[in-house]
Amino acid sequence: MPDQWQQYIHTWVEKDELLQATLSQPRRKDGSIASKTIVRAVLLKNVLHFQFEYHVDNKVLHENVDKSLTSSKLVSLIEENYRQVLFKTRQEEVQLLLSKKGKAAMRSQKAAGKVQQTDLQHNRQKQRVLEEGTAVPFLVELGIMAPDGTVRAKKQDKYRQINRFLEMVSDILPALPADRPLTIVDFGCGKSYLTFALYHLLAVQQGREISIIGLDLKADVIAFCSELARKLGYDKLKFLVGDIADYEELQCADMVVTLHACDTATDAALAKAVRWGASVIMSVPCCQHELFRQIENEALSPLLSHGLLKERFSALATDAARGQLLEVAGYKVQMLEFIDAEHTPKNIMIRATRSQRQGKASAQWQEYLRYKELLHITPALEKMLFEDVKSEMDE
Repeated sequence: MPDQWQQYIHTWVEKDELLQATLSQPRRKDGSIASKTIVRAVLLKNVLHFQFEYHVDNKVLHENVDKSLTSSKLVSLIEENYRQVLFKTRQEEVQLLLSKKGKAAMRSQKAAGKVQQTDLQHNRQKQRVLEEGTAVPFLVELGIMAPDGTVRAKKQDKYRQINRFLEMVSDILPALPADRPLTIVDFGCGKSYLTFALYHLLAVQQGREISIIGLDLKADVIAFCSELARKLGYDKLKFLVGDIADYEELQCADMVVTLHACDTATDAALAKAVRWGASVIMSVPCCQHELFRQIENEALSPLLSHGLLKERFSALATDAARGQLLEVAGYKVQMLEFIDAEHTPKNIMIRATRSQRQGKASAQWQEYLRYKELLHITPALEKMLFEDVKSEMDE
């Protein structure tokens, strides 16, 4: 077995048995070799590839390699650069040790049940979460991670928020077009933690062709994000100064993200997403003042007579109206908890995917009319989407 380790690698790759290989103990300490290389099996557009993740100084570089080239590349990398490798296959875990002269020693043990039953698709989804201990360049630059991959104590909440966002994005990836480059817009991007995370997931980890535009009113924030994108080499990530309502540079988009856009700015972003025919919409609303001034219902006076309760009820009523109007517009809508309520009360995400439903959603529209009449409200999103066709829909 020690003299046949190269053949084992060829066999594992050929038979789709290899799940991961971790290469460590570089033969040279002069920085010319990545301190660690992790190789993982991933699916890209439903085709098996292997992702080589190189840890160089405080950077992590990724390379997606076709299955047919993987075994020879992996063998060459081990022979030339490393003295220790841990392989994880579907059946066993194997440790390879190489002496300075190249003499091999191997030890194996049966894989634990969890590893043995690993499904490749499931494994791929798990890799989308940014794990602590592996330095991610944009997280390091934004001060969330230290160069060794440790999450800084004061940034734990932000780190969890980013991971939660990526989990939510991962769930809806099948709703996005897979046969062409993607166009994504992030309205009110701010410091762009999640914008960078989205780019890292899709472009870096998955190797997809994408173009992301981040839009915000603050010129200094946009300048900072633009410089960071340049530094990271994220050449398909562009940041612009501008207002959501006035942005007219695109005719269509595949995905629209809007996080904490204040009051009716959220509605402007949702309306644009619908007009662009976006396949996916992800929105976390903020500061919903509009309906607070409109809601009236005598039967609800025990609730509406208290400012705090009315404010919270108005926020929920606003999101319910938005969700129903998106359903009318042809979307399947989910209301999800974005982050724990202990961190912020503004924690509801509206996640919508374009459905294949044909025809007008008359039933949903009638439900919406009864709802708005109950509360005596006329939400901004209704005006933005349906002002020109309301009489036709009422019939």
